[in-house]
Amino acid sequence: MLDAARIDAADGLTVGQASKRLGVTVRALHHWDEIGLARPSLRSLAGYRLYTAADLERLQRIVVYRELGLGLDRIRAVLDDPATSAAAALRAQRGQVAERIDRLQRLGAGLDRMIEAHERGLLLTVDQQAVIFGPEWDPEWAGQARKEYGDTAQWKQFAERSVSRGPEEWQAVADEVAGFECALAEAMAAGVAPGSPEADALVERHRKVFAVYFPLSRQMQVCLARKFEGDPGFAAYYDGIRAGLAGWFRRIVDASARAHGIDPDTATWE
Repeated sequence: MLDAARIDAADGLTVGQASKRLGVTVRALHHWDEIGLARPSLRSLAGYRLYTAADLERLQRIVVYRELGLGLDRIRAVLDDPATSAAAALRAQRGQVAERIDRLQRLGAGLDRMIEAHERGLLLTVDQQAVIFGPEWDPEWAGQARKEYGDTAQWKQFAERSVSRGPEEWQAVADEVAGFECALAEAMAAGVAPGSPEADALVERHRKVFAVYFPLSRQMQVCLARKFEGDPGFAAYYDGIRAGLAGWFRRIVDASARAHGIDPDTATWE
């Protein structure tokens, strides 16, 4: 804010001089003049508008209230309306500032959580992950996924969805995935053939279940099934549910893809 002692008693400052003295733009002074908030009281022989010491005092008060966040109409009322209490106006402004601070703090917390989600994927502690996803879950998997897919649109979608999920939401996701995996193992044990309506229904169910992470196209599903079978870690996980499950899952995905005009041998992550 301006120091009142800097405004002396000299009259006759031009708009440019007043602008420099007050630290505001010439454009602002012209605007305040146009709306009648603060007008120069004098005019030079050459026709230039000049601000008196009293004009500068009013301008300084305007600048002070503007810095505090008051609108021009509110400032006019504080300066000119005897019925308007400056203290009440400032108290109301203080309340609005407090609300903005609260919103900004919540925004900051949300940004921190979004940053963490993009960096970690899962916003869960190691202990929470163990409880929710079971003893077979490796907390390092999320970090490995970020290294492999961190620059993809799918990782960004996964991170953005993770922001709104706490332990309860992830537990619901884990339960749905476990239910699907159980149905998958039961279908394999029952001899469900790739390409059959039952197998195709499981393929569709997998895409629906997986959509909690990010939308999964059929081509992407083929690539994922290929990874489940070819990656030692994923293969061990699915074969731990039922021997040969990883390979069988890939076969039913491939059969469904062919039925939709997709060659599994040339499918790409798109």
